[in-house]
Amino acid sequence: MSDLGDYVQRAQRAVAGSVQLPAGVHLEWSGQYENMQRAQARMQVVVPVTLALIFLLLYLNFRRVTESLIVMLSVPFALIGGIWLLWLLDYQLSVAVAVGFIALAGVAAETGVVMLLYLDQALQEIQARRQNDGLRPSHDDLQQAIITGAVERVRPKMMTVVAIMAGLLPIMWSHGTGAEVMRRIAAPMVGGMVSSTLLTLVVIPVIYAWVKERQLSRRQ
Repeated sequence: MSDLGDYVQRAQRAVAGSVQLPAGVHLEWSGQYENMQRAQARMQVVVPVTLALIFLLLYLNFRRVTESLIVMLSVPFALIGGIWLLWLLDYQLSVAVAVGFIALAGVAAETGVVMLLYLDQALQEIQARRQNDGLRPSHDDLQQAIITGAVERVRPKMMTVVAIMAGLLPIMWSHGTGAEVMRRIAAPMVGGMVSSTLLTLVVIPVIYAWVKERQLSRRQ
């Protein structure tokens, strides 16, 4: 299965190899292909701007660059899952797929924020108890906070992911007018939510522990 861009590129190669144009004559490929080229040019601007806005909103929320960068790590992991599903479904890169990836980036950042909020809340509770006892938080306290935030609160994070998946899977199975475009928008999000969930539950707590342990060692 080939998309419009791939078909036109093969047609251009075929025409260039078999048709000799007279002097002063040139060919232009118009119609839907021309619209697709304009949309791709806009996407080259929209995608970087979207990522920059996500980072800005994260920074305004956490007021710290470190936590914002940790959440931004969920974006490339989510894109990996979306790429895998596109390969399994044999979908070509198109404007609809790009829109799906943009939406996926926002959702992946949202799940990363939820995880960090739980980790920070668990760590602050332990720090408050240690301060009441007149003690400083230790590395064991940090590990306990991460276990509390990452393991014991898996259910609310999974509920967020399942709710999103429940809304996207019917689109993947839909048929009718516009269903082909909607499936290509939903496919990156469905695949990306799987890999993003694994990152949120496994990788982010590890990176969070590494950062907080370095900060704790400097304070001690």
